[in-house]
Amino acid sequence: MGRPSVYHAIVVIFLEFFAWGLLTTPMLTVLHETFPQHTFLMNGLIQGVKGLLSFMSAPLIGALSDVWGRRTFLLVTVFFTCAPIPLMRLSPWWYFAMISMSGAFSVTFSVIFAYVADVTDERERSTAYGLVSATFAASLVTSPAMGAYLSAWYGDNLVVLLATLIALADILFILLAVPESLPDKMRLNTWGGAISWEQADPFASLRRVGQDPTVLLICITVFLSYLPEAGQYSSFFLYLRQVINFSSTTLAVFIGVVGILSIIAQTLFLTLLMRTVGNKNTVLLGLGFQILQLVWYGLGSEPWMMWAAGAVAAMSSITFPAVSALVSQSAHADQQGVVQGMITGIRGLCNGLGPALYGFVFYMFNVELDSMDPMQEQYSIIPQQSPAKRTLVPGPPFLLGAGLVVVAFLVAWFIPEKSHPADGDLTLAHKPRPDSKHSLSSLAGVHINTPLPGSEEEAPAPAANQEDSEPLLQDSVV
Repeated sequence: MGRPSVYHAIVVIFLEFFAWGLLTTPMLTVLHETFPQHTFLMNGLIQGVKGLLSFMSAPLIGALSDVWGRRTFLLVTVFFTCAPIPLMRLSPWWYFAMISMSGAFSVTFSVIFAYVADVTDERERSTAYGLVSATFAASLVTSPAMGAYLSAWYGDNLVVLLATLIALADILFILLAVPESLPDKMRLNTWGGAISWEQADPFASLRRVGQDPTVLLICITVFLSYLPEAGQYSSFFLYLRQVINFSSTTLAVFIGVVGILSIIAQTLFLTLLMRTVGNKNTVLLGLGFQILQLVWYGLGSEPWMMWAAGAVAAMSSITFPAVSALVSQSAHADQQGVVQGMITGIRGLCNGLGPALYGFVFYMFNVELDSMDPMQEQYSIIPQQSPAKRTLVPGPPFLLGAGLVVVAFLVAWFIPEKSHPADGDLTLAHKPRPDSKHSLSSLAGVHINTPLPGSEEEAPAPAANQEDSEPLLQDSVV
């Protein structure tokens, strides 16, 4: 329908994550029933396998999307990501097995950001990226509450059916309404080109980390800060439901409120902070908020503490956009794909290690669901009972995560505020010629990784022929 635009990407993202948001309450119930012993550990292992498979497959899918186009891989990633949904009520064991295996295709965000990069110029790109990220948060504002309400009145089967229908609608939308964003000229130039191991190697970007001191500091910061974030995301709703004894409705409202606050933080506050205090200070501020919310989650045992920490967590969501802008300063416009590959590769690795780490720490400290009170069936906003057992540290993995982020804060302190390299200074990679087969690796790096925000400063034009240059490689330096 019409020319490719950011709005096509927004609809695809919204429908996919809205469908999964509906399943928040039923999924916690099925997880508890399927793994009554060591629930946190099993949850961590399931999400860890999914994250590692995503990390391993992302470079290959990105390289293939450079050759065959975005639309095909939007369809593939959305289909396989949503494939486990109907299995939730049919066979829980197959459901969790499919969730783990679907990680090989759960890279919709990477393809979506590449789609957005294809259809926007460099001055519009940061706004477009923010809009897509805010759409993800917006999809989680209402869907958990709606899922909890429908589950309470009509049962989990209706919720699963509705989520399945929404996922099918998303697939049909891609088939019928989403146009291809990759220009025909670029597809014709790369069609039939061989996909080398260098392009598909998920560790290729990580091996380049130590070649630039500034990028090395940024990558260490990303690893230490995103590792606890990935673990927290995989187990936090289960933690609130079982350890803090949030009811289904309380949990749904909590997700909605934090989602709204995150949208405000990633749009209004992020823009204001980037313009006033700069990239580096925005990163430090975001890490500070992350430390505070992790400590609060780790030591808090009352519901009001979780709500207060949730507000702080929403503010900590400014960290990654600011890091993305900061790392872009360390590379020329035509080398953005290399540095983006490093950051996204590290985040992908954390998506595998973080959930397993949190599950293991919960297991080591004997935080088990079989020692807690049964799941509440009340649907009031305020929990009707306190946790059955009080411990000095209710959430030990969160305190461990806070310690890692403190180290990340200290590392980020030494990142240079500005790092605009002169021609030939950056040693991360040789400048590729867009018309060469070797450059496909760099193109894949741009397309498979979360793109960096756009900028207000112009970068020097690449020396390659302007007519044959890849537009994404001319993105400016923030």
